[in-house]
Amino acid sequence: MDDLVRALAAGPLDSRDALYWTTRVAVLRRHADLAAFNRVFAAVFDDAPPLPLTRDAEGPRRSDEVHVPMAGAADQAAGGGGLPWATLPPAVAVDEDQDDSELRLPELRPSALAALAGRPFEELGAGEMALLAESLREALTRWPTRRTRRHAADPSGRRVALRPTIARARRTAWEPVIVVRERPVRRPRRVVMLCDVSESMRAQATAYLHLMRAFATVCEAEVFAFATTLTRLTPALRQTSPRAAIAQATEAVTDRFGGTRIATNLSALLDSHHGNALRGSVAIIASDGWDSDSPEKLTAAMQRLRRRAYAILWLNPRAGAPGFSPTVAAMAAALPYCDRLMPAATFADLMEVVRS
Repeated sequence: MDDLVRALAAGPLDSRDALYWTTRVAVLRRHADLAAFNRVFAAVFDDAPPLPLTRDAEGPRRSDEVHVPMAGAADQAAGGGGLPWATLPPAVAVDEDQDDSELRLPELRPSALAALAGRPFEELGAGEMALLAESLREALTRWPTRRTRRHAADPSGRRVALRPTIARARRTAWEPVIVVRERPVRRPRRVVMLCDVSESMRAQATAYLHLMRAFATVCEAEVFAFATTLTRLTPALRQTSPRAAIAQATEAVTDRFGGTRIATNLSALLDSHHGNALRGSVAIIASDGWDSDSPEKLTAAMQRLRRRAYAILWLNPRAGAPGFSPTVAAMAAALPYCDRLMPAATFADLMEVVRS
C-alpha cells in the first residue's frame, strides 16, 4: 500500500482511467489477481460520481493513437480505454460475416501439430508437412556438437589465453593483473544423410526430404537420395523456400520409385570426393532395408562406413510396428554396424531422431 500512497501523491488524478491504471500498477503483482482487482474496482467506483475530468471531456482522440477496448469489468472501470501493451482484447471466434475493422484475436485452442505429428505420412497434406518440418528445424538447435581446435575467450574457461593476457599486462607494468581465459569452440557435428526413395518408400519420401532439408539448412549437412543411383540434393534443399526446395529435389531424383541398391550407392559415396565428409560425422541412413544387392556387399560397405563415421543411425519406417524384427537380409547385415535403429513412420518419430 505504500506504493499506492506515493503514486496517488505524485500527481492529480483527473480521470477514472488515470485512477484505474495508477491503482493497478501500484497494487497488482501477479496477473492471476487481475480479474479480482477489476471486480473490486468496478464495485467501488461504478456508482461513484464522475471525476472532474472524464475521457469524454478530453476532446477528440488523436488519429495516430491506438485504442484497444478492454473486456468485462476492466472496460467499465477504465472508461472503455486501455493500454494496448498491457491489456489485450478478449479472444473470440472469428466470423467471416463480421466487420474486419475491429481488432480481434482468434480463439485459443490446443496446437494441432501435436496431433498431426502422430499420424502416418500418407495421411498428411503438403501444408501440414511444411508446418511439421518447421518444428524439425527448431528442434535441431540441440544437435550434438564436437570440439574444434579453435578457442574463444570465456571467463569460465580452464585455459589461460597467453596473448590477450600479456597484451593487458603491458598496461600494468607487465604484471598479469587481468588473466584472460578461453574455452574450446564447439560446432554442430557434421551430418551425412542418405534417403531411400525407391517404390517401397514412396509414402515416406516427401517427409524424409523435409528432414534432409532441416539438416541441410541448420547443420549444413550433406544429403543424398538413392534408389538405383546416388543423387546429391544438398544445393537443392538449401533454398530458402521449402516448396521450391522440395520441388527441385524431387525433380533432381530421376530414378525415384524404382528399385533399390543400398550397398552399391553406399560404396559410391565412400569412393567419391564427398566421402571425406563422412569422417567424424553422424551418418543417417533412411531405408526399409529391402535391397537388391547381396548382403555380403552391404556388409563390406557398412564396415568401411563404420571406420569413418562417428555414429550411424538407421531409420526404418517399419521399426515401430508391433512385432517388428530386422529379419530382412540387408537389414540383418547392416544392423551390427549401426549405433541405433530408430522408427521413422511419423513426424513424432523424426522429432526423436533430431533430439537423439
